[in-house]
Amino acid sequence: MAYLVFKDGTAFEGEEFGSWLKSSNAVTEQEVVFNTSMSGYQEMVTDLSYAGQILVLTQPQIGNYGWHHEENEAAKTRLQGLVVRELSEGEGSLHGEGSLEDYCQQYGVQGLKGVDTRALTRYLRQFGTLPGVLVQTQEEALEFWANFQGNDATKEKSEHWVYRSTVKEAYEIPGSGPLIAVLDFGVKRNIIRNLQERGFRIMVFPAGSTPEEILRQRPSGVVLSNGPGDPGELLECVATVRRLYDKLPVLGICLGHQLLALAAGGATYKLPYGHRGGNHPVIDLRSGKATMTSQNHGYAVQEESLKGSGFEVTLRNLNDGTVEGMEHLTYPILSVQFHPEGAPGPEENAEIFDRFKELVESGLSRKGRR
Repeated sequence: MAYLVFKDGTAFEGEEFGSWLKSSNAVTEQEVVFNTSMSGYQEMVTDLSYAGQILVLTQPQIGNYGWHHEENEAAKTRLQGLVVRELSEGEGSLHGEGSLEDYCQQYGVQGLKGVDTRALTRYLRQFGTLPGVLVQTQEEALEFWANFQGNDATKEKSEHWVYRSTVKEAYEIPGSGPLIAVLDFGVKRNIIRNLQERGFRIMVFPAGSTPEEILRQRPSGVVLSNGPGDPGELLECVATVRRLYDKLPVLGICLGHQLLALAAGGATYKLPYGHRGGNHPVIDLRSGKATMTSQNHGYAVQEESLKGSGFEVTLRNLNDGTVEGMEHLTYPILSVQFHPEGAPGPEENAEIFDRFKELVESGLSRKGRR
């Protein structure tokens, strides 16, 4: 047996799978979050926005279509734990290259199966996102929490998950169109695919790249990608965005959207349990059109903080009213909190990439944009 245990002593029992370290010294707390998508476990496990987290999947049966490497959203995973109700071996999958359990074993993801994920999700909805530990005995958890010194001590010792998720060096992806710089905070492959489908030549830059390094390549636009963690801790990235956003057309996605707000003098805040799933309704405040979106984030832009920033809120979440998109009144900038590329989830918002392409091709200047 194995357990997911929270600081208040609440424990959820299951069976271990994947990769477990046998030393109690390896026990560390991680943020526990849940995703309500009905499918797409492979894309979620390889989504670098989950770096440093333990992911609970609310769909009861997981792993039933095996593992197909071409569907990975990154070449690595930074997910720390995966909790499921029923783990399938995926034996019925055509052309499968392995199973979910195989992948977790190979890439160091601790898994817990046979868990009452309904009860666990209700617990998280009641108390909000919380740190938890995956252990093989409850005694390990009690000892760990008794000596726990809090998140501040942990932050001082560890590098932000963005820097552990980004590429190490810049690289180029050929294309026949304008050059687009992608600032990689944990970018998903399907974002890159959507840019490729629109003909862009792409240069992907590490998260710590300077504005000079990016502008030296003379890109025609910049994409700020998704990524993990608290945007307020990424002061270096905020400074870089601040020096870029008045020079080129910019598209911000998820974390990139939040960094744009911070660069403009706005603020972000942590949601009680985040938005993670493939069925979040969003409304366009100008057209009145509502769409379903794929989301994976624990922070949101504080709307009141945007006053005087030059940004206008254009999209809103129909569940809780949070900011889902914004555009600048002067500069050619747009951003969305959700994932227009889906993977997993609906792809009806891919037109965001078309709008960004229009901004790049038209070369809108700082004058007259409204």
